[in-house]
Amino acid sequence: MSTLLLVHAHPDDEAISTGGVMAMAHEQGRRVVLVTATRGEVGEIHNMDEADSRPRLAEIRTEELRRAGKLLGVDRQVFLGYRDSGMVGTADNEHPQSFHRAPLLGAAALLAMVLREERPDVVVTYGADGIYGHPDHVKAHEVTVAALDLLDAEGWQPTKAYFVCISEGSMKRMGDALREMGRADILEQSSDIRGVPDEDVTTVVDTSRFGELKRRAFGEHRSQNDPNSPFLSMQGKVFDAMMATETYVLARGALGEERPERDLFSGIPD
Repeated sequence: MSTLLLVHAHPDDEAISTGGVMAMAHEQGRRVVLVTATRGEVGEIHNMDEADSRPRLAEIRTEELRRAGKLLGVDRQVFLGYRDSGMVGTADNEHPQSFHRAPLLGAAALLAMVLREERPDVVVTYGADGIYGHPDHVKAHEVTVAALDLLDAEGWQPTKAYFVCISEGSMKRMGDALREMGRADILEQSSDIRGVPDEDVTTVVDTSRFGELKRRAFGEHRSQNDPNSPFLSMQGKVFDAMMATETYVLARGALGEERPERDLFSGIPD
């Protein structure tokens, strides 16, 4: 059985950015392994009492991720065991147990253990910018690259590795749709996302049939869901711009078909 292994920073990251390829891989009968670096314990809290939920937020978000993963077809969930780093400039970002401050080789060794166990055909994580610059996303990129280097030195590599991204074209389509519906204010929430030039995108996966499933999986992360979140309320063109496709940059291996690929497993036998 072929395997897809994804490396994410926090619970909920998986649903919006890679939920489509996860559900597609599951539908195709492939094994889906989700590695999450932290349990999101310092994030904002919505829909719950702050005083009651903050002390057990890691437990709450672990269960939310379990439910979301079940929807998306996750066969194995692994936590690397680091603390959520929070945003740049906060005290949490300097916490000695935060993922952001973890020694690179130590974290890479933990991930390498999972890679040795699973021997995935395809590995997915973020690019060097972490999509929008969050310290934990950037660290997930660095740790995944370092872990793959460790395995390469041992004589093994996945068939392909990808960086999930948002293309400049997708950003423009989303922006146009938001302006058309009078919600340009939402663009300010994504101002840190620059987007990858369209010509650098190697793989565009049609995930439109999984759009509602992705929304449901994101909805399972209730403690993080701002009631005004566009991910929960978007409709029409905005929903299509965000959910209809997922875009990736091939980082290692060879394309399985003429560019742009339509499936991360293109060229890989079942």
